[in-house]
Amino acid sequence: MGWRNTPDSYGAVARALHWLMALLLAGLLAEGWVMTGLTYYDRWYQPAFALHDSVGMLALGLGVTRIAWALVDPAPPLVPTLRYWERTGARAMHWLLYALLLAVPVSGYLISTARGRGVPVFGLFEVPALLPGADGREELAGRVHYYLAYGGAYLVLLHTVAAVKHAIIDRDDTLARMIGQRRG
Repeated sequence: MGWRNTPDSYGAVARALHWLMALLLAGLLAEGWVMTGLTYYDRWYQPAFALHDSVGMLALGLGVTRIAWALVDPAPPLVPTLRYWERTGARAMHWLLYALLLAVPVSGYLISTARGRGVPVFGLFEVPALLPGADGREELAGRVHYYLAYGGAYLVLLHTVAAVKHAIIDRDDTLARMIGQRRG
């Protein structure tokens, strides 16, 4: 397998970015779910938010990288056996997932910078607040972040079910191309 996509398979860069983002986002979702049960006085409250902010900024950077790579190295064509509605659904799903790669961390960033302070990233550097502090932004951005994250989780679940369906029921190369193992 080469670095770049071919007409039959995703390249190493696209596969690595796809699976790294999948792991990162699953971890962020799980941590976010745990964080909703923490109170300010819990021992893990501050460290959990600091980690979530840092990993969220990493996810934003990788999301931008993923989208840039997709523009530079377009995906292989969809398998020819897909029906019209599957092609339409696959394209729509990919656009929605790409949009969420940006929208979820940006809404998280807006929560973290609502008071006009930047976001420390693993104690190494700080992503500056691009907007001045504003009353009400934290709550609004928090609601948006919550619904985008959980809505995105359902889309990822649907995406996963569709990939497994293609592997098990349709027996086509849709999933095999992303794991680097073609059937034929």
